Amino acid sequence: MTENQPEIAPETAPDTTEETPQEVAAESALDARELSAAREAGAETAEAGAPEEGRLAEADADEEQVPIDEDDDEDPSQPAAATDADDEHAGESREDRLKRLEEEGDIAADYLEELLDIADLDGDIDIDVDGDRASVEIRGSEQLSRLNKPKGELMDALQELSRLAVQTRTGNRSRLMLDIDGFRAEHRSSLEELAAQAVAEATSGSEPVPMRPMNPFERKVVHDVAKREGLRSESEGEGKGRHVVIFPAS
Repeated sequence: MTENQPEIAPETAPDTTEETPQEVAAESALDARELSAAREAGAETAEAGAPEEGRLAEADADEEQVPIDEDDDEDPSQPAAATDADDEHAGESREDRLKRLEEEGDIAADYLEELLDIADLDGDIDIDVDGDRASVEIRGSEQLSRLNKPKGELMDALQELSRLAVQTRTGNRSRLMLDIDGFRAEHRSSLEELAAQAVAEATSGSEPVPMRPMNPFERKVVHDVAKREGLRSESEGEGKGRHVVIFPAS
């Protein structure tokens, strides 16, 4: 008579599959909005009970964690500074520049398409050249558009990742601009309206008109409006408090 032997479950091999760099990038990009919101909430909590010196230190640390495009903040009151990208392509012909920017757009589009596939998201990608930058836009992705609003954190994160992808492939720093379903264009339009109001106030009065704190891209839009209307504008303040001041005509 054979005794019943207890069944032994087969030993399961540990999962040693590692995430690919693309998968890690996708998770990081798609979580950008939540991470940013959590970081801002933590900063506000710390600020409520921290001494002034501690708040300034924390603000500096937070500023370093958020990728910003310093090239977008062109203060007309200051001489234009040459960027690393300008130095790399000094003396470049128009045809070579166009070819280089189109290549940047193609590299970024390939990277973003792979990212969307990994995240199982829909979206079409348009490539263009806008002045001295490659321009890439993700269209037709309702989920990305929803995640990107209201401040555009996801767009900024994907733009940074796309620039890194271009730099990894070409070895050169990229100033590529990314948009998601026209968000940047809509945001630019509202900023131009806000800047026009400040210009009108400065024109009708005799005092400088300070605007709310803005990121580099937003300040660049305001500077352009002021310059177009023949007024002087300057960026003042530091970190998150940096803002544009529009001066009345002298």
